Amino acid sequence: MANTRSARKRIRANERKHVRNRAVRSAVRTKVGRARRSLLSAGAEETSTAQDLHEAIRALDRAAEKGIIHKNNARRRTSRLASMAARLAVTAGAEAEEKAAARSAAAGGAKGRATKSAGRKASASPAPAAKRASPAKSAAGAKASGSAKTTRSRGGSSKG
Repeated sequence: MANTRSARKRIRANERKHVRNRAVRSAVRTKVGRARRSLLSAGAEETSTAQDLHEAIRALDRAAEKGIIHKNNARRRTSRLASMAARLAVTAGAEAEEKAAARSAAAGGAKGRATKSAGRKASASPAPAAKRASPAKSAAGAKASGSAKTTRSRGGSSKG
């Protein structure tokens, strides 16, 4: 427990700030999540999406201004929301299947990664098989030549 009156007062003030900061951080998370869902939903109206995005960015800026979150944290999260909105705006005229893939890729979802990694796996599948065979051959060759000798421990007793 604090010994001085000023320390007790500081504890009370910190508790009040903690409660307020927690409420503001929770509201920011809610607004950012709502904006992300609004951006990613297929049938959302553009006006509600723009409004949710504006509210989220405003909440982030105000929390940073009050010192509840760091200003760089707010800027990074604002930038990510804006870039997600821009990526989705580019695909606005595409077909439904392409839109779904674009929404998922904008959110960093599985569909975006699956299509990218499937192309990589198809082109790179012969190379890892060759790489796997070469270490096994080199290890077998090292054992046969006797270059991989075991070393004795330097401490303690050794049995001959």
